[in-house]
Amino acid sequence: MKLDRVIARHRSLGRSEAHRLIAAGRVRLEGVVCTSNQEEVDRFMKVELEEEIVQQAERALYLILNKPPGVVSATRDEEHRTVIDLIDDPGRHTLHIAGRLDRWSTGLLLLTNDGRWSKGLMDAASKVTKTYLVEVNADIPTEAVELFARGMEFLPENIVTLPAQLTLLGPRKARVVLHEGRHHQIKRMFGRVGCLVTALHREAVGGLSLPPDLAPGQWRKLMAEEKQLVR
Repeated sequence: MKLDRVIARHRSLGRSEAHRLIAAGRVRLEGVVCTSNQEEVDRFMKVELEEEIVQQAERALYLILNKPPGVVSATRDEEHRTVIDLIDDPGRHTLHIAGRLDRWSTGLLLLTNDGRWSKGLMDAASKVTKTYLVEVNADIPTEAVELFARGMEFLPENIVTLPAQLTLLGPRKARVVLHEGRHHQIKRMFGRVGCLVTALHREAVGGLSLPPDLAPGQWRKLMAEEKQLVR
């Protein structure tokens, strides 16, 4: 929301009056005088009009979790333990998941209460990479590398996947780098080459790798530089 709308809504003022107050230097955004009425304001910013608090900043949360197997990537589930159940933070009820993992998949999972940040990660247009270690039940044919790189058509969605990088690590083990996250995409792609995925572990999102000291089920807040690495 624009700063002028925040001020106008608070005091039931017209937009022109809000513009006048802002231009006069009577409004502070995050403690700093702001004279641009078109400044974007989100709910995590503190807004003050002279000595009055117009909007108190909400607490932003950006978490990384090493998801263990058997836990559901959901905020609530009547039958199974969810990733939210693993979070010991008073603000956990405000969290949502930025890129889910299947119940039996493991590894790097991001949670936040900042919808704009998570949308930027999950939007296909942003092409944020996701890196996975994959194990399958049969030898992976060598032609799979080219097939993954070419993209595959999925029906009934009538879509073609973006080029994916497949690196063979052994007869039945590989690393896959995706630039999108279609429903069950990796499992479906391996199914095309006659392989059933038996283990799927997310190693990285963007430039952020799963910290080696973060054990399965553990979580922590992202550091500022880690937030940038993700993007």
